[in-house]
Amino acid sequence: MSGLARALLQGGRLSAGQIETLTRQATTEGNPFIDVLLVSGAIDAKSLAAFCAETFGYPLLDFASFNLGQLPGKIIDSKLMMSQRVIALGKRGNRVSVAISDPTNLQALDQIKFQTEMQVEPVIVEHTALLQLIEKFGQSAEQTLRDLSGDDLDIDFGAEEVIAQAETLEIDDAPVVKFLQKILTDAINMGASDLHFEPFEKFYRIRFRVDGVLKEMAQPPLAIKEKLASRIKVISKLDISEKRVPQDGRMKLVMSKTKAIDFRVSTLPTLFGEKIVMRILDATQAQMGIEALGYDADQKATLMEAIERPYGMVLVTGPTGSGKTVSLYTCLNILNKPGINISTAEDPAEINLPGVNQVNVNDRAGLTFPVALKAFLRQDPDIIMVGEIRDLETADIAIKAAQTGHMVFSTLHTNDAPATLTRLMNMGVAPFNIASSVILITAQRLARRLCTCKEVTSIPDEALLQAGFREDELDGSWQPYKPVGCDRCTGSGYKGRVGIYQIMPISEEIEKIILAHGSALDIEAQAQRDGVRSLRQSGLIKVKQGLTSLEEVVGCTNE
Repeated sequence: MSGLARALLQGGRLSAGQIETLTRQATTEGNPFIDVLLVSGAIDAKSLAAFCAETFGYPLLDFASFNLGQLPGKIIDSKLMMSQRVIALGKRGNRVSVAISDPTNLQALDQIKFQTEMQVEPVIVEHTALLQLIEKFGQSAEQTLRDLSGDDLDIDFGAEEVIAQAETLEIDDAPVVKFLQKILTDAINMGASDLHFEPFEKFYRIRFRVDGVLKEMAQPPLAIKEKLASRIKVISKLDISEKRVPQDGRMKLVMSKTKAIDFRVSTLPTLFGEKIVMRILDATQAQMGIEALGYDADQKATLMEAIERPYGMVLVTGPTGSGKTVSLYTCLNILNKPGINISTAEDPAEINLPGVNQVNVNDRAGLTFPVALKAFLRQDPDIIMVGEIRDLETADIAIKAAQTGHMVFSTLHTNDAPATLTRLMNMGVAPFNIASSVILITAQRLARRLCTCKEVTSIPDEALLQAGFREDELDGSWQPYKPVGCDRCTGSGYKGRVGIYQIMPISEEIEKIILAHGSALDIEAQAQRDGVRSLRQSGLIKVKQGLTSLEEVVGCTNE
């Protein structure tokens, strides 16, 4: 028995016999109970809407008095709108009002909440009026693709890709080409960092990662998954006939004469087709300057002093997606001068830096990190950048390069700066080599930046103290902010991200701890005595400055 049938029975509007008959009929025909109910004439649409509003306590809306021209678009995916029979009426902050005729359809409400990441406020409307409106305004995904084929998009894939398109695509695939162009353009305009094309058994979805959070953007028809994957693989110079193993490639999207966006493309065979993830590589990020990354004044001074030294090793640590690559490229961009020879070994090179000799590591061809590093040392380098120190051999060569008059930059995956030193020791690097080569370690995270719609909030002193604030900081000279949500930030309350950093120079005292095989806790305690702020402490400064929320800092830093 459906929830609506149970409510009608308990409300005395229908008898148990009527409910049983209608339920059996709905099951046999495979139709929703509400459709069978209204067709039977046991209750009319207007009376049913009034009953649902009164029983479930939701507002009742008459579409005749509603300006249908003000209905917002693209809040709810058209496929979800048609399958669940719902229409978005409007949004306010992080809440969306949804017209629905069956308030017991919890699956629809849950799907809307999951897709929009907003709180759903149901509004009851007459079922027949709702169906007529969906038929009038709801376009299927197939129709959307057909419409896109006529869009005039001012976008070009460059000469090589246009030739490939002419040779490999049929006329029938033109809508798919336009659809992909529009998806890529939308992702760039939204500031997304990654695009996910994901095939499943019964649906196909496209998600964008915006400010570190994945959001579902579209559910195109399942039938286009092969054509869409082939199109992406063609312009990424991948083997379109190989669908059994992962592949990696690159493509370039020419936005204008002065701007082009690179994409790193990765394919992965799954149960129901190839999942494709595209990483957006915007070279302008590396040219923003160190001021735009969010370093505090003293942290910036310490970092600049380290990277301008003639030799030594600077390590950047943090989890995947924490902005390590952008930080490294920013430092290289500062040092990139005509009198400096810079070589990088990356897997793969993400951003093209003119004036820097960039090498893509290729393990299958034998071009590994150690092989590239050994070659660099015969190329008269001043600065070497290693994409990641993964093993003892790479670490040894990098450290020897730092000891013999070269500046070396690299990354490791550790939680904080002190743990990086013990990670190197655990790899097998001799402590005296670490102490004599590493000059600075920076650990970082990316926290979502509060949008301009932020509001002052009140947080109990106990919670602030538990988060890491000192009692003398709770003097009322600053106020914490909370996210609210507006059209600019699409209701999330956050727009963009800000870096949180732990900058730890290797002092003489820390060198002594390393030589004595000290633990990460010993190094961390000494770093605190040297005035090094932890990631949490740096994040709390961003809270005091009103750049982000306390919840965001607590969520992305450990203490």
